[in-house]
Amino acid sequence: MTTLELIILAALAGVVLFQLYAVLGRRVGRGPEDLPQAQAVGGAQDLAKPLAPPAEEAGPLTGLAALKARDPGFDIGQFLNGARSAYQMVVKAFAQGDRATLKPLLSEAVMGPFEAAIAQREAEGRSESVDFLAPPRADFEGVDVVGDVAKAAVRFLAEYRKRSKGPEGEAVDDLRTAEIWTFERNLKSRDPNWTLIHVDAAEA
Repeated sequence: MTTLELIILAALAGVVLFQLYAVLGRRVGRGPEDLPQAQAVGGAQDLAKPLAPPAEEAGPLTGLAALKARDPGFDIGQFLNGARSAYQMVVKAFAQGDRATLKPLLSEAVMGPFEAAIAQREAEGRSESVDFLAPPRADFEGVDVVGDVAKAAVRFLAEYRKRSKGPEGEAVDDLRTAEIWTFERNLKSRDPNWTLIHVDAAEA
C-alpha cells in the first residue's frame, strides 16, 4: 500500500469518527436539571394544597342544620306530633267558635281573619262542629332561621266530617283538605311552643 493510499484511509477514518461523535455524543431531550427551579417548587406546592377548604371557610348553616345548631334538642318526629295536635285543636276550635283555645295558638295576623269568620257565622245564626275521620297526615316541608326566629312549614292532609246548623236546617259534609301551615318560634324564648303565623292552600 502506497503512502498516498494510507493518507486517504486515515482521512476517511477521521471523517467517520467525527460523524459518530457528533451523533452519539449529542444529548436528546431535557433532563431534570433543565427544568426551571420555579417550576419544580410550584409542583411541590400543588401537592401540598388541601383538597377542600377548611371548615371555617364554609358558608353559614341554613334550614334544619341551622335550627339544630341553635336548638340541639329539636326532633322532627316530636315537632310533627305537636303540630298535628295543634292542627286538630285549631280546626275544631274554629268550627266551635272557641276563641279562648285559638288565641294562644295563633299569631295576631291569623287570629284576625279567624275572629272575623266566627263573628260572621254567629251573626247569621250558624254553628258548626268537626270530627276527624282519621288522624291528619303531617309532612315536614322545611324550616328557615332568621336571627333568633325559626319558621317551620308543615303540610297537612286531613279528612273530616263537618256538621252545620243554620236557619235553613242542618247539613253534614265529608271534606278532604290539604294545607301548608307555617309555625314560628323565638329561639331565645324559654317557651317551647310554636305559633301558627300563616295558612296556605296546597294540592291534595
